[in-house]
Formats: sequence, C-alpha cells, structure tokens
Amino acid sequence: MSADTAAAGTPYGTIPPASPLPQRKPISLPRLAQLRAAGEKITMLTAYDATFAAVADAAGVETILVGDSLGMVCQGLPSTVGVSLETMAYHTASVARGLRRAQGTAWVVADLPYGSYQESAEQAMRSATVLMQAGAHMVKLEGGGWTAPIVRFLVERGIPVCAHLGLTPQTVHALGGYRVQGRGDEGAAQLRRHALQLQDMGASMLVLEMVPAELSARLPEELTHCHTIGIGAGNGTAGQVLVLHDMLGMNLGKMPKFVRNFMQETGSIKEAMAAYVRAVKDGSFPDNTLHAW
Repeated sequence: MSADTAAAGTPYGTIPPASPLPQRKPISLPRLAQLRAAGEKITMLTAYDATFAAVADAAGVETILVGDSLGMVCQGLPSTVGVSLETMAYHTASVARGLRRAQGTAWVVADLPYGSYQESAEQAMRSATVLMQAGAHMVKLEGGGWTAPIVRFLVERGIPVCAHLGLTPQTVHALGGYRVQGRGDEGAAQLRRHALQLQDMGASMLVLEMVPAELSARLPEELTHCHTIGIGAGNGTAGQVLVLHDMLGMNLGKMPKFVRNFMQETGSIKEAMAAYVRAVKDGSFPDNTLHAW
C-alpha cells in the first residue's frame, strides 16, 4: 500500500485514528455548571453508535444521551419497554469507543432501561455499574417519588444521576399515551415536588419531557444544583435534548410538535447538528409558539 493510499479516506464511515486535538475542555459536571452559571444553554442529542457520537462531538454537542429510544428508532420496537440492559451496554460501549477514537470530550449519559432499577436500589446499582463500565459518565432513570431513595443510593456510591420527569416513555401505558404532563395545579405541584426531591437526593441533571413551558421555566430558579434539560418543555430550561433521528428528519410519520428538522435547513448531518447547537445557544430553538405547550 502506498503512502497516498494510506492517507486516503477510510471506508464504512469510520473515524480517523488520529483526529485533531480537541478544541474544548472535556465536558464534566463542573464544566456543565460553569456553562449554566455563564447563562449558556447546554446541548444534548441522542446517539447510539461510534460514528454519530463522534460527529455530534465534533459539531459541538456537549452531552450525548445513549437513550433507550434506540428500541424504537434502531430496533423497531413499539416502545422503549422492550430494551434490555445488555442492549444499552452494547450501544453505550459503541458511543464511548467512538468518542475515545476521535478524542471527543462530550459527557455521556446512558439510560437505565425498563426493569433494570425498579426492583431495588441494589438492582439499580448493579445495572448502573454495567453502564458505567461500558463507558457512561452518568445514568438516567425515569420517574419521581419512589425513585428518590434510588437516586440517593447511586449518588452516594459515586454514580452521577440524571432524573426524568413529565412524560416518562417507559411508563407510557400507565400514562395513557404520549401526553403532556404537569398540567393543572395538582399536576404542576406534584412535578415540582418530585423535582425538588430529586435534587435533594443528589440528581445533577433532570430531563423534562412534554411539560408546560411556563412550569419548566419556573423550575430552574429552584433547581440551582440540578440542570433541567427540556424536550417539548419550552425554552426556559437550562438545556435542550432531541432524538437524533427526529432532528435529522428521519421519520416516515408525523413529527412530534417539539421537533425541528435541522437536516432540512443544512447540507450535511454534521452541519445539522452544528445548527442545532447554535439554535439552542442563541435561543431560537425551541420556539415556544411552535414547539411547546
């Protein structure tokens, strides 16, 4: 093989083995706190494999969520309920390898799948250990109230936790479908109570999904040590997250109200991701008149 051939592009979407040195400091919990203190929005996207994770990092995304949404967008499942811990570990390891090879600096959050933490704090610890050993920096779990002691158990043992309130896809059947949560005085009060409790238990990040924008905008004032990340929750949160396939327009059905197709506005996947980062940072996404309730 000639030197010219060796220097040519590699096939199959692979990542260069000698990427340039990172242009930003590694993302960590202190770094995320600095961003928030400076008034800068935190960006998060889902990714499920090495290449998309590396490209998202290169586009400036601070936080990559290895979401159990992979069950629907990658595996064709009807919901996230069927995703296993083994599957989550596989995809988490793939994302972590992609970031390491590209000298990426993104913070990696991995979902604890349905049935992997509901039984006990000890079960949650075993499951979280699997994902942390696969390369996650933080684990995410859904629900409030009953999850509070589990969050404390994990945090006390050195595992950073991202909580998730509002629409919780793992319990979509109990919620009666994909509906906005936290409406009305009682619903809003319960969501606020759960959010504060999760912060008190040590959760350092909180996804708010399909929550009224007015409620989501009030919570950051009280959640000073827990960064709110919105999806369909308006622009008043500390950051935003979207499912990768949604923001790239890779959907044959009707797009959720809270999604913006960034691929339609740009010429490449990396540019679409970079446009998403810019839009979140400058406050143009989400637009509460279009993407929120």
